[in-house]
Amino acid sequence: MAEQSKKIVRKKFFDVSIPLTASKVKLYASNEQELNNRVANIDMTKNLKGKNVELKARIIYKDGKLDSELVSLIVLPSYIRRTMRRGIDYIEDSFKTSCKDAELIIKPFMITRNHISRNLRKEVRNATRKFLEGYSNIKTVKELFSELMTNKLQRSISLKVKKIYPLAFCEIRWIEVIGPPIKKKTEVQEEPVETTQ
Repeated sequence: MAEQSKKIVRKKFFDVSIPLTASKVKLYASNEQELNNRVANIDMTKNLKGKNVELKARIIYKDGKLDSELVSLIVLPSYIRRTMRRGIDYIEDSFKTSCKDAELIIKPFMITRNHISRNLRKEVRNATRKFLEGYSNIKTVKELFSELMTNKLQRSISLKVKKIYPLAFCEIRWIEVIGPPIKKKTEVQEEPVETTQ
């Protein structure tokens, strides 16, 4: 009985450029097609000066080339825990909204300087949600992720909420792309038809 020789497929590293990162990521696979739809996790702690953030990107193989699209940006719980202390209140929220090119889940997290009433916490939460929904509508996914990494969006929220109550800490602890953007239905107003008698 003749022995069947098995074909050995050797794996190698492929360079993939990830949006918002300066260096290319090396992924291990037997071929480029195998990397299609794979999600890569990138630790952004060094780039963000000790802020524990994980960036996820989906690899796309198209026209013989490897590219990637942003999936989520998550602040790790260990970083959030380090900001907590006694004598404060925290405010968090979770909601869906749309930007120019995708539907998102956004989870803001805020810490107050002192204990505040439940009504005041609700007011801060609602103001933050209203601001983020309006702000994300005029931005793309890449622009939002970039502004989060540079703390531009967090500063804008703090300034907006400062009128209600000044925050000690403001962060978007989770932002994730969940699908294509939702088109808002435009109401068509019908003109009244005059009846002649």
